[in-house]
Amino acid sequence: MKVKFCGAAQTVTGSSHLVTTDDGVKILLDCGLYQGRDPDFDDFNQEWSFDPSDVDVLVLSHSHIDHAGRIPKLVKDGFTGNIVCTSATQDLCSLMLLDSGFIQEKDNEWVNKKRLRKGLAAIAPLYTVKDAKKAMKQFVGIGYGRWFAVAKNTEVQFNDAGHILGSANVTLRIKQLDGSYKHVGFTGDIGRPDRPILRDPQPMPACDYLLCESTYGGQEHQGMPSDEADLLRIIKETCVDKKGKLIIPAFSVGRTQEIVYMIDRLETAGKLPSVPVYVDSPLAVDATDIFVLHPECYDADILEYMQTDPNPFGFRKLNYVKKVEESKAINESNEPCIIISASGMMQAGRVKHHINNNIEDPKCTILVVGFCAANTLGRIISDGADEVKIFGKKKKVNADVVTMGSFSAHGDQQEMLDFLQCQDKSKLKTMFLVHGEMDRQTIFKEAILADGFSKVEIPELDQEYELS
Repeated sequence: MKVKFCGAAQTVTGSSHLVTTDDGVKILLDCGLYQGRDPDFDDFNQEWSFDPSDVDVLVLSHSHIDHAGRIPKLVKDGFTGNIVCTSATQDLCSLMLLDSGFIQEKDNEWVNKKRLRKGLAAIAPLYTVKDAKKAMKQFVGIGYGRWFAVAKNTEVQFNDAGHILGSANVTLRIKQLDGSYKHVGFTGDIGRPDRPILRDPQPMPACDYLLCESTYGGQEHQGMPSDEADLLRIIKETCVDKKGKLIIPAFSVGRTQEIVYMIDRLETAGKLPSVPVYVDSPLAVDATDIFVLHPECYDADILEYMQTDPNPFGFRKLNYVKKVEESKAINESNEPCIIISASGMMQAGRVKHHINNNIEDPKCTILVVGFCAANTLGRIISDGADEVKIFGKKKKVNADVVTMGSFSAHGDQQEMLDFLQCQDKSKLKTMFLVHGEMDRQTIFKEAILADGFSKVEIPELDQEYELS
């Protein structure tokens, strides 16, 4: 049996790992899009380190684009097998992959205009909306906590990862030629305990080999109790005291709903200042509708809250924005307001326009509420740059930039270590660290070894290991 690391190796994006059984069955774990501007990854999204037509089944941990965003290209390039995931992930992918296809088409139009000016031939988009629609026909949604046969001598079990709606850790139970079983696990993205909306991460079966995320190795998040108070303070300082705009770049799925729910609680408690709140992301609007359809993923706290407030994602001052004209009107207005908009890493989407229009205004605040990969606009801004380039023009960073790591949907080092206690240290032969930058992975590796695990590897991109 083998595992090849085809993405998210010493980086936090482009998740993709290929398991090949002794029977020759090829199981792809995730098929994510690389998001960022590292020149070493210029060709990553276009090329495969395996033949898509050879893959028997794709097992998907969750719907975030860095884990699912290359699925339409995989199908376009010859993959014909099932795409197995949870039901909520299937529903979210039906939105997110079509949205990604639309973005690919629009970005491609812009690229081809530049190529035309240079006398170069036009190129095709990575994939299209049509490709995404075709890929959705291969999805199979299953529930948590049960074994399902997905290929010859191979079963899968999903358990709630507590990361976003429908997210799962993945365990493969693979029958060997001698009749014994090997368990290969993939944590997916490990969520955080005691977060709003979702259940805490659920344990996974003991594995012989485990692929483990490592995004926040060596880091500790701010705790939950002060989240609402800190958010309220930032709202008041920006929108009331300075009469500026509070811009919150947020992933359309997960982070946006968590922030809306938190502001909803402030409104219900009578604490929210009288300022309009805009969710300016068509995808986030549609994703929120899907959240409403999947209360089976909720934790006990939000279910109890819904006894008094049946709609935790809606209140009087909240405006969901879909039309471009409405988004432009927010930009053109000088009124104090809260704008929640995608993308979370500020690389694209409507939030980039809001930042472009307000980053030089000292009255405004950019609130960073999630991880931003290296070389993204979000990382450059959150690292304290005095000047950034947006849409090809240099902009001074005069707006306040505030980071609230407590909003992260990824567990910090201790939370990841706590999750790993579900594993039998005497059974687990090797742990492979994925979905992390090398400096974080090195720190996390030492912490894992100090905790009593025997062998930890940090794979390079396209490195392959024999699993005995």
